[in-house]
Amino acid sequence: MSIRYSQDFKDSLVKLHQEGRSLKSLAEKFGPSKDSIAIWVKQATPIMIKGQSKTLKDVKQLEKREEVYLKA
Repeated sequence: MSIRYSQDFKDSLVKLHQEGRSLKSLAEKFGPSKDSIAIWVKQATPIMIKGQSKTLKDVKQLEKREEVYLKA
C-alpha cells in the first residue's frame, strides 16, 4: 500500500531541498523515499518553454486539459 502525501507536504520538502537539504536527510527525517522526493523536486523545477518558465507539473496539467478538450 502506498502512502499519499498532500501537495503542501511535497512542496515543503521541495523547498527544503532547494534551500540545501539533502534528499537523504529529508527522507530520514520525514519518511518518503529519496526517489519520491527526487521526483517531486524534478516536477517542481522550472523549465523554459517558448520563453516562459513552466514546471513539469504545469506541462502535465496542460496535457491533461488538452486530452479532455480533444475528447469532448
